[in-house]
Amino acid sequence: MRLAVLGSGTVAPSSERTAPAYWLEADGVRLLLDCGAGTLHRAATFGVPWADVTHIAITHFHIDHWGELPHFLFALRWGVEPLRRDPLVILGPRGIGSRLAHLTEAYGEWVLHPEFPLEVVELDAGTERPLADGVVIETHPTPHTAESLAYAVRTETGRLVYTGDTGYSETLAAWATGCDLLLCECSLPEERAMDQHLTPAGAARLARTAGATRLVLTHVYPVFGGRDPATLVAGEFEGTVVTARDGDRFTVTRAYGVKHP
Repeated sequence: MRLAVLGSGTVAPSSERTAPAYWLEADGVRLLLDCGAGTLHRAATFGVPWADVTHIAITHFHIDHWGELPHFLFALRWGVEPLRRDPLVILGPRGIGSRLAHLTEAYGEWVLHPEFPLEVVELDAGTERPLADGVVIETHPTPHTAESLAYAVRTETGRLVYTGDTGYSETLAAWATGCDLLLCECSLPEERAMDQHLTPAGAARLARTAGATRLVLTHVYPVFGGRDPATLVAGEFEGTVVTARDGDRFTVTRAYGVKHP
């Protein structure tokens, strides 16, 4: 699996980090995890083939995680040549179908009825769904909003877990056990801790309990200032830890994840 970080930030504006969006390629699957503001332009900047997307998976309905989805669908209809004919699957928590129906009322029929086949799939927590032969997506609830899901993508050669937004959860850590790369939110420093988000200590604890091989911190608020969350985690987690930046790329393989320059 190959992972490209399109947006490692939050709803807070930043010149360095756009809102959450992650591009994952595995055995013919081209999956976008979350679709926050800036996704499309970051994809173009970093040379990610966004128009070839096969699946989009939304973790929850906070605007910084799915606010650019209508823009993305609009671009797939009008921003590519030749016109797209390949199907697209949108995955998300319960309620994504009704929300897209409301967006159709606001923006037009093209939201749910573009010029290509579109399938909207609502996922319950604790389910698995094949994306293609040998590629499976798994879900687990997170303590953030009522609908929030974490996603794992599993192939024969590795397993990536993306927490989405979350507070600390023993059950989430147990579900993530054995992942080869843990893409984990690390929103706030310890002095700004809250139950719905992770601090460096919480991210370290989650990764340590899960036995993750590699920890990639993301969803970083500007309140960290010049402090690197990875340096704050390093003393509490024995594996490799880095703080994601927009444009970073990783390969996810069994037993380790390797960051590309």
